[in-house]
Amino acid sequence: MSSNPPGNRSVVAVEPVQRDIRGAVRRALDAIGWKDVIPQGSTVALKVNLGWDLFIPGSITSPAVLEALALELQPHVGRLIVVEADQVLENIERAYRESGVAAVCRRNGLEWVNMTHEPATLREFPENTILKTIAIPAVLDEALLVTVPVMKTHAKTTLTGALKNQWGCLPTMRHEYHLVLDDALADLNHVFRPALALMDATIGLEGNGPKSGRPRFADKILCSTDPVALDTIQAVLMGLDPASVTHLATCSARGIGVSDRSAIDVVGLDPEDNKLDFTPARHNTVSAVETLLRRSWLKRLFFNTPLFRACLVGAKAYYLAWTRLRARAHWSRVRRHPVYGPQWSDDWPGIEGSG
Repeated sequence: MSSNPPGNRSVVAVEPVQRDIRGAVRRALDAIGWKDVIPQGSTVALKVNLGWDLFIPGSITSPAVLEALALELQPHVGRLIVVEADQVLENIERAYRESGVAAVCRRNGLEWVNMTHEPATLREFPENTILKTIAIPAVLDEALLVTVPVMKTHAKTTLTGALKNQWGCLPTMRHEYHLVLDDALADLNHVFRPALALMDATIGLEGNGPKSGRPRFADKILCSTDPVALDTIQAVLMGLDPASVTHLATCSARGIGVSDRSAIDVVGLDPEDNKLDFTPARHNTVSAVETLLRRSWLKRLFFNTPLFRACLVGAKAYYLAWTRLRARAHWSRVRRHPVYGPQWSDDWPGIEGSG
């Protein structure tokens, strides 16, 4: 729950991949002095984004980036635990297996914890605005948190990055806070502030993220000890106005990090000179209907009665139809990429054997 002392500047590394994912990860980590915030022998929880079991590239943390990060950390730390949690729509165990993350864990001796099934301790946070009580999964009580988000647009928060990735630290019914996301994200990162954030910007997602968007080759790795600063630079790189990402200012006001661009030093690529101009997100059908219902007098009927199960079936049907219509073309384009495509083949030997 620490933050940068007043007057301190934040540093964000922006490294090009240049056909070498592990090299980019190493340079980004070294640029921000990662060993200063992760003591030797630490138990570390790597919070990946596996929030869609019908995933396309760019919607989840890629196995190649996760493996590169794990290989860089392993000589210095103790236990490395990959963590994620269920969603009401998604089978996270399926996403873990089919994404290639399970193979990365087996190959490198990483532990896997689905936090939904972890013992948790209810704790009071009276200083929080929305989340006054939070169930803390046992794994996050014993480990330093390193968040490993993806560069994505988001229909509800403009973008999703190092701050939004902690959404998966809440219990399954976290969608209840969709109308108060700015304050909820500030509360959440006040409790689960990552020691380090390393962003997978190899393949991002533009358009109607965080799921039904379009994979975008961004060819970068971002890293910082300040998640607010990282997301601010992410916005600049994506061609978005950081001021439009309203939870950045909310989190900064709570002392979680720096959202003032003039107080952020960038090492590596200049984000202003390397803008990618991502297509912004609009609400897809599922997101639009959910938002409309939550703002109407019908909210209790649809979200607090058995009708909610019918809503879930309808939402899942939408994503099944979307993937059948759109996913094949996205996968085909990514699989042809010489650096990123092989990580989703059955015989991919891993980062160390893929050079």
